[in-house]
Amino acid sequence: MTVKKGYVLLTDTGLWFSKLIKLYTKKPYNHASIAFDSKLTKVYSFGRKSARNPFIGGFVKENMKTSSLFVKADCIIYSFEATDVQLDKMKRYIQKMDAQKEQYSYNLLGLFGFIIKRPIKRSKSFFCSQFVASVLKESNIIDFDRPLSLIAPNDFREIAGFQLVYQGKLVDYTNDKRLNSLYFHPVGM
Repeated sequence: MTVKKGYVLLTDTGLWFSKLIKLYTKKPYNHASIAFDSKLTKVYSFGRKSARNPFIGGFVKENMKTSSLFVKADCIIYSFEATDVQLDKMKRYIQKMDAQKEQYSYNLLGLFGFIIKRPIKRSKSFFCSQFVASVLKESNIIDFDRPLSLIAPNDFREIAGFQLVYQGKLVDYTNDKRLNSLYFHPVGM
């Protein structure tokens, strides 16, 4: 059985909605995404569908190189090990959402539940860290000890077994060919 890597990307875009969340959390990163490749060419999350409006959101494929949301973003990237079976489960779970993306929405109500520490789970509705946690749980990577709607981006920084890969400006990472090839080699290959 081959062990490969997946990636959790945490970002701080510095935009006003992010600043508002950061005011509450007092944590450096307030958005979570999941990726299957070291170059971050396939990155998924729940977030804004339009750079100009943070309130219209849902399932998104994020473009780290060209999206205006991430131009000035600070980030931290963690890798985690996964078997072929686990990665396949993750990809199928996300592909199913992608195929039905119009049915999914951003769980803005769930953010308020997070603030008052009361889980609010809505069908086909996620916020970013809730989505990443659900992908990891559905693929048997992590079994969280609390409701997924109470998982914050910063919680991924504290998961045993996650390896810090990079911290700094996202644009520096995505534009640096050395970083992309140096740090990301599937285990056992």
